[in-house]
Amino acid sequence: MAFSRFPLVQSVFLLLQLLSTDANLHKTKLLTPTLFSQLSATTHLNETQPTRYFEVTKPIRLPKTKPCSYPILSHDFGYTYGQPPVLTNYTPPSHCTTHRLSKIVLDFEATCKGTQFDRIFGIWLGGVELLRSCTAEPTRTGIVWSVEKDITRYHSLLVKNQTQPLAVYLGNIVDSTYTGVYHVNITIHFYPAEGNLNDRKHDLDSLASRFDCNADLILPISRNLQLNDGLWFEIKNSVDTQEKEFRTPKNVYRAVLEVYLSFHERDEFWYANLPNEFISMNHLNRTPENGPFREVVVSLDGEVVGAIWPFSVIYTGGISPLFWAPITGIGSFDLPSYDIEITPFLGNILDGEIHKFGFSVTNALNVWLIDANLHLWLDSRSTKTEGKVLKKNVMPLRVSLQADFEGLDGTFLTNVSRSISATGHIRSSYGEITTSWIQNFSYSNSMLISKNENLQIIDQMIHFHDSVCTKMPLSLAYSQSSHKVYPLRLSIDVLDKGNRSFLQLTNVTLGYYEEKSRSSAGFDFFFSSLKNLQNGQVVLTIVNNFIVDARWSTQQVYKYHGSDLCYFRNISSSNDIIAYDKVGNACNGERTESHLGYEIRRWLPSTARKDPLASDELKEKHEILSY
Repeated sequence: MAFSRFPLVQSVFLLLQLLSTDANLHKTKLLTPTLFSQLSATTHLNETQPTRYFEVTKPIRLPKTKPCSYPILSHDFGYTYGQPPVLTNYTPPSHCTTHRLSKIVLDFEATCKGTQFDRIFGIWLGGVELLRSCTAEPTRTGIVWSVEKDITRYHSLLVKNQTQPLAVYLGNIVDSTYTGVYHVNITIHFYPAEGNLNDRKHDLDSLASRFDCNADLILPISRNLQLNDGLWFEIKNSVDTQEKEFRTPKNVYRAVLEVYLSFHERDEFWYANLPNEFISMNHLNRTPENGPFREVVVSLDGEVVGAIWPFSVIYTGGISPLFWAPITGIGSFDLPSYDIEITPFLGNILDGEIHKFGFSVTNALNVWLIDANLHLWLDSRSTKTEGKVLKKNVMPLRVSLQADFEGLDGTFLTNVSRSISATGHIRSSYGEITTSWIQNFSYSNSMLISKNENLQIIDQMIHFHDSVCTKMPLSLAYSQSSHKVYPLRLSIDVLDKGNRSFLQLTNVTLGYYEEKSRSSAGFDFFFSSLKNLQNGQVVLTIVNNFIVDARWSTQQVYKYHGSDLCYFRNISSSNDIIAYDKVGNACNGERTESHLGYEIRRWLPSTARKDPLASDELKEKHEILSY
């Protein structure tokens, strides 16, 4: 859920007809937090210490220097829904920022105990978003988790010699049922560079090195403060466009728009939304519609400049919270942001006038939360740069829809592709700069509903490629490329065992794969490859609307191989207990036995998986809460 304004009728699987579908503010999950808390409490009867939840990711590569730590906020988020963000003044600590810095890390620590939903939250400095995240769902015995994020790319903002508002919005509801209060501490760690060495090892006056630096100025493309919500914009439907005015300095030679987004309520499981025709024919009036394809479109003064086909983050209460304890879903604690290269369009916005960025979502339902940060590189040797858009090509969406259904059973196939490209040049003190920006997308989603909708399977694959190439008249100055693949598979099978007894089998496979490269003329070439794959299984035995047995497990294999470091982790949990956890260096040939394959198109059926769903039988019966 991660957002709690209106009920979310979960199309993920029309599912479980034995449950009621009464609309209610809090009853929005396949397993509600109340039931989850009961299950977890039973599982952890002998535990007295909080359970630590975590998202598997590579460690941040830090210098060997001692960090200067700056605590900036300590707050208890009780009933904060519909209230203003928590604010504190941020002034760069002189004892931390007078040295040349190599790394800056945001450290978010939280604890919670009781019963509570997962909640989406954001952290902004001067209106610039630093982190979008989701809370973990607590248990009666308590949980603790932390998020460490490298925020070095916001260096110019963090060391700016002025006081800025730091805002944190975590909309939480506390009442007699939902008792969890989130106790939060936020600290920023500043790491000085090692010795007197220039960590870039080349002349910062050259264009190539400047392109490889952090931005000189970051403008917020978000809502202004004095509001009772986060600073994000709300996209409520497919025709809704939210805009923000901005003005750039006149001496910009590069611009990148970093976009943060998250999806909630009727679109939390957009990848499982059914076609409108199927919904209409079967009178499923409360089922989220508009099919499973979504695209975030970014416009500049009304003209499309880029798109985002988002990674399907599953929040800590999504599908079933049993999947995500204590290993949380990929991207759930640190939601990804997406970069749109604006450099080819600089010629249209260097006039000192006001311009507008706009955000919309194709096929959107309520609600998407979107904002952005505009990173600008300034020509310090000139007061004015000039530019021109040389060419732009925004191909329309190519959409193929196939549906074959009778009653509540059927198959649905959606295929979409698109490309966007632009080239522009800038005249600066470095000379003539020509930048080309290309995006290529492909998408496929297949749905199967059978056994009178008691079996539902979703297979989805997104390919998302973008590249930037910057040239001088006689040389290549800078290039970067990223190719992402997002595989997703969900299935639910409800088996009627007779005598009001059911067995519900839920499986999820979620992957995030990315290959990146970056090079600057005459300097080191950077590359990285990430393969991150999760599998989860939940088996519930239900008798007379009571869960009499629950077994669950999650496995994850994370493999990162890059110029900066290598990291490998193979981990599994069963009924909230870590079954094994193996960490290695993927670069040196070390191999660790894995229960999972890496292949993007290879899906292991649940019967072929090696990890048993072993656990002690639950000693109590738990009523399924209707929603």
